[in-house]
Amino acid sequence: MANSLTNTECQKAKPRAAKYRLFDGRGLYLEVMPNGSKYWRLKYYYLKKERLLALGIYPSVGLAEARKKRDDAKKLLAEGIDPSEDKKQKERKAVINAGNTFEAVCKEWLELNKERWSGTYYDNISKRLELNVLPHIGNRPIANIDAPELLLMLKKIEKRGAYYLSNRIKQECGQIFRYGIATGRGTRDHAADLKGALKTKTTEHFAAIDHKELPNFLNILRRNDARLYARTKRGIELLMLTFVRTNELIKATWVEIDFDNKVWEIPAERMKMKKPHIVPLSEQAILLLKAQKEETESFKTSPWVFPSQIKPREHMSNATILNAIKRLGFNGKMTGHGFRALAMTTIKEKLGYRHEVVDRQLAHAAGSMVDRAYDRAQFLDERTVMMQRWADYIDQLAAQKDKVVDLQKVV
Repeated sequence: MANSLTNTECQKAKPRAAKYRLFDGRGLYLEVMPNGSKYWRLKYYYLKKERLLALGIYPSVGLAEARKKRDDAKKLLAEGIDPSEDKKQKERKAVINAGNTFEAVCKEWLELNKERWSGTYYDNISKRLELNVLPHIGNRPIANIDAPELLLMLKKIEKRGAYYLSNRIKQECGQIFRYGIATGRGTRDHAADLKGALKTKTTEHFAAIDHKELPNFLNILRRNDARLYARTKRGIELLMLTFVRTNELIKATWVEIDFDNKVWEIPAERMKMKKPHIVPLSEQAILLLKAQKEETESFKTSPWVFPSQIKPREHMSNATILNAIKRLGFNGKMTGHGFRALAMTTIKEKLGYRHEVVDRQLAHAAGSMVDRAYDRAQFLDERTVMMQRWADYIDQLAAQKDKVVDLQKVV
């Protein structure tokens, strides 16, 4: 039978007391309901049984589209496939794929790691993926993404000159692919297939002086030629003595400092790797902290060891340390983070300590099984002695006044 319905007839069909049908041809009809709703249906036979297939709601699905859906269903019937069952399978697959998209697996992976990462680290990775990855491949089933598609996305980042970012995101995508494989939704880590496919840029490490320049730095700091606030000077010295991260220092609270046992216990939520960290305090560090406590005693409402000079209820800014180092004449030569590199190298080379002991004091993530065993032991007694020796070594270097360069002559 030829098509018989027109768009005008479909549009003008009015509801009646009971539902009724407007037939088009080859089993297709428009069913008009008493409430005015209009549904496309296809009546067909499969294995000698009458079946009914829903093709959509009018006018969202127009007459021409309904006819196309009818013709597609007829083609399936010609191949011996039941259109209703084919539709159900596609719907089931769509539901499954909705939970298997790269975005779904990515969010699961982030949630899995949330407990062991610091809040800042988690936020940084989440934001990086949200801005650079999910808009491009987030809605794709993770099993359907291939290496060329991933490379295309990464090349867009690379074109911005963000070489480090593109390589970092490749690594993180690799971890997500591997999590997808482990949970039965992925088949391959396509990031691993892209080895050598991206440009690399030499990593720019945090600027750090070496031990030969330390006497000069110390004496300029302690002479206070740059006229720094006393608490800012103490902050720099404590970074040098403890080589914690700058954020760990400026967010320190007095409840973390145990003067009696001479330790600073940084809680897990403030550490990058979400593990509590013990910092043995040398006699020099204790003296600095006592002086700091005496100066800030008047700030009764502030919990911070290093409150802001302007807003005592807030902690010192990260920029305060960096700007102070610049004023000392070491712009581009030293940073707050640079004290960690300085300590790592000097303590091993000059004081003779093993890498794993210094590394544990730096609170780096333990890599191998051996490292993790060391991590559990913590080397606390050895680290306590090491931290005092480091403080004494710094004082010895500070005594080398003949190596001091006038601040005004420092370029």
